[in-house]
Amino acid sequence: MTLTVLLTSLGIGLARIVDVSMATRRTIDLARARRGRPAVLGFFDVLVWIVVVSNVIQNLDHPIYMVSYAMGFSLGTYIGIGLEARFGSRQHVVRIFTRAADEVAAALRELGFVVTRFEGSGREGPITLLFLEVPRRRLRAAMACSVESDPTCFVIVDDIRSSSRAVVRSAAAARPRVFGVRK
Repeated sequence: MTLTVLLTSLGIGLARIVDVSMATRRTIDLARARRGRPAVLGFFDVLVWIVVVSNVIQNLDHPIYMVSYAMGFSLGTYIGIGLEARFGSRQHVVRIFTRAADEVAAALRELGFVVTRFEGSGREGPITLLFLEVPRRRLRAAMACSVESDPTCFVIVDDIRSSSRAVVRSAAAARPRVFGVRK
């Protein structure tokens, strides 16, 4: 194997990692009903894909190119999902179904979470639903506290795509400034 074949294999793998990471991010943005970033990512995603796949197809006598292509795809998926976990939605809604609402709510409030409580009834009788808005960096703490307070609770986490709080913040940011102070 020559140095050129080795470097080309490395280039194919790296390009595929970038390509698939962009595609993963684009798909997540599309699922969240965003339009601008997915369009730009889609352009570069396809551009990289065309260059890479044409290089592989033109050189089928080098099976290492196909292996690099496949490996780049696998790593790109892994890295793309990791990037989403790291830089994705900043806020989450946590819903906790519990029969020990007083204990769970008190423990969460002790950690500084704002807890809203709803009473309901389920198949097995009365149940309480607790709602929290949680920043991503505190999500594990909220879940751990909930399960520690009530090991039988059921926790659901959803990303917040938008909220009235975000609308209020963006409206305040859009107000004109006079001498550095918002009107």
